[in-house]
Amino acid sequence: MSVPLRPPVPLLAALFLALALLLTGCTSGPAPAKAPVGAPGQGAAGPESDAAVRRASPEPEPSPAEIPGLGPQTRAEIPEEARQAFVVTGEGEDANRSSAVLYAREDPAEGWVAVAGPWDAHNGMKGWTDHHVAGDLRSPTGVYTLTDAGGRLPDPGALLPYDEHPRFAVDGVGFFGEPLEGSFDYVVAINYNRTEGVTPLDRTRPLGLERGGGIWIHVDHGGPTQGCVSIPENRMEELLRTLDPAMNPVIVMGDAESLGR
Repeated sequence: MSVPLRPPVPLLAALFLALALLLTGCTSGPAPAKAPVGAPGQGAAGPESDAAVRRASPEPEPSPAEIPGLGPQTRAEIPEEARQAFVVTGEGEDANRSSAVLYAREDPAEGWVAVAGPWDAHNGMKGWTDHHVAGDLRSPTGVYTLTDAGGRLPDPGALLPYDEHPRFAVDGVGFFGEPLEGSFDYVVAINYNRTEGVTPLDRTRPLGLERGGGIWIHVDHGGPTQGCVSIPENRMEELLRTLDPAMNPVIVMGDAESLGR
């Protein structure tokens, strides 16, 4: 009786090893799980990722430019329809020297832009006041519309209604002895205590005579005024040719501290 031959031990071991490799592949452990799409370090972010949302958010629109030096209270007094603002800023509450800049807002989305100035100016001899009364020698602070112009000289090309009249003639001397002649060659009426739409010479005073009136922008005579604002003659001509009733012009006037409120 013959005995079956057994394979040598090393050969059996080699066969088992080959079979194991065929069943498990080249790794000795389970395959790593796939990282979720969009996980950190796993390539470009998907459309729902935080990074994609941040990139898709639009940039905020810039705020319209404001007039420098004006505080919220003063800005709120400027009518929404006003698109020209002649800003006269006094050096101090009791000072009679000022600086004037003309601003415009052609595009409300962009806001206010300086279009002329700064120009040297004078105001009332004793400065500024929130409550102007006749004879106080102070200019009234605030925001006032500009609708009417005039003067002793012929119309230089004003866009506002212009009243040429000899009654605009003036003589005498100012506070420092300077001659006043020619001061009213060109004027723009400031609508403080007056009726709009009439000549600057009109003396109607809706608030009463005690509250003063006849507050104008006029030609500078080299010294302080009774309460008006004055600028050089060539600047008055430029202002008259620029103030446009279609743009509802206003004057914003006062000392720097008051305008900053």
